Amino acid sequence: MQKQTNNSKKHVNKIATCKYRYCFRLKRKYRFLLYGSSLILIAFSIFHISLWLISHYQTIKLSKQLQNQATVAENENSLDSSFINPPEDKNDSYWNDINLNFLQVDFSSLLKENQDTVAWIEVLGTNINYPVVQTDNNDYYLTHSFDNSKNEAGWIFADYRNHFDTLNDNSIIYGHGRWDGTMFGSLKQVLEEDWFLNRQNHIIRLSTLQANMIFQIFSVYTIYKESYYMIPNFSSQLSYQDFLNTIQKRSKFSFATTVNTNDKILTLSTCQDNEGNRIVVHAKLIRKGIPNY
Repeated sequence: MQKQTNNSKKHVNKIATCKYRYCFRLKRKYRFLLYGSSLILIAFSIFHISLWLISHYQTIKLSKQLQNQATVAENENSLDSSFINPPEDKNDSYWNDINLNFLQVDFSSLLKENQDTVAWIEVLGTNINYPVVQTDNNDYYLTHSFDNSKNEAGWIFADYRNHFDTLNDNSIIYGHGRWDGTMFGSLKQVLEEDWFLNRQNHIIRLSTLQANMIFQIFSVYTIYKESYYMIPNFSSQLSYQDFLNTIQKRSKFSFATTVNTNDKILTLSTCQDNEGNRIVVHAKLIRKGIPNY
């Protein structure tokens, strides 16, 4: 009986030892898997941070280079300068904003660098001061820079449906909302009350190969991704007026300006953020002139 008891104890101890060894090996296996997964995650993060930093410095460097080489300057007068759709109300902010100088841009050097160059845009009160490109789709410049190099910062680009020679009812320009403030990253400043309270900020200056233009902002907001505000032209004045009413009501701030179907609209839009939202700015054309060069 004693012998059987001893054998039973040995058997139990053997099973316990096997379980311990199995559990140890299993724990070690999971530990290795955990360590391995962590290392892969760290390597993945470092890789993407590196890509972001590279794109950041390349974008900053290229932007400064283009601003220097393009000879962007203010110009008080343009040939055949005209006021666009002036309101009857002489107290309308329109009458102050039309006195701003145009941007005058020498596009010759920009076109040598990139034949897709169609405009230069400056949004007052932000860091936005870039050449605008346009191709036959709205995808390429999401991942390519002005010099056509691969870059996750992309570039500022016009909707492929835009016609800057005649202007659409609604001309649309896109850019990534980079948190470093490049591209349309500083567009988020238009949602701040300090920006809004400074009346001088409510202006977008746009120069194309055909014209120098001043636009007056009348609506700023964030919205979940949609295509409604990206409609370039309207089949009737009624549908256009409905559109104008809708985008004006969306605005975070109430701008002291009127908009109607005789106006030409410029729309700026960031890409969507992690929550699917976009920052959108709408402005109306108030003054236009032929470049003096």
